[in-house]
Amino acid sequence: MKKVIVLGITGSIAAYKGADLCSQLVKAGHDVHVIMTKSAMQLVTPRTFFTISRNPVVTDLWETPDWKPEHIDLAEQADLLLIAPATANIIAKMAWGLADDALSTYHISHTGPVIVAPAMNFRMWQHPATQQNCKTLQKRGVIFVGPAEGRLACGAPGKGRFAPVEEILEAVGKSLEAKN
Repeated sequence: MKKVIVLGITGSIAAYKGADLCSQLVKAGHDVHVIMTKSAMQLVTPRTFFTISRNPVVTDLWETPDWKPEHIDLAEQADLLLIAPATANIIAKMAWGLADDALSTYHISHTGPVIVAPAMNFRMWQHPATQQNCKTLQKRGVIFVGPAEGRLACGAPGKGRFAPVEEILEAVGKSLEAKN
């Protein structure tokens, strides 16, 4: 049976790697539904994810194809929420329960497992607020994959790189197995 995975794409430069992740999830037989933030759309287009996932991409909380609130309808179907890449902004929204866009609103509607793959500058990752927000989410059961160490988009080395897609896929598999 196909598992329904909601893939959140946020405004990290690693958003382009989300397309590969989406493709790998689809190849593994999952039904992938993508929710993109406005910042993510500055880096990659919804058309990319629409083509790969073969599902409409949610980009706006207020644009729904029918009478049902899309985030609630999707939450009733989803087996897993995967936010990859996850910025410091979405991690903070998740920790504080803020719901001001389609992805953050979906998050507080989702009742299943949540996996987050952070990707940001090492200074942002190391900031005490980000670290505290991650601890808060971990206490709630959110699984973190990464970030990895290496050369960042700014050219500096440090911890903040998007985790390898294989590691994220492994975490997805384990989470879905545990859910069964």
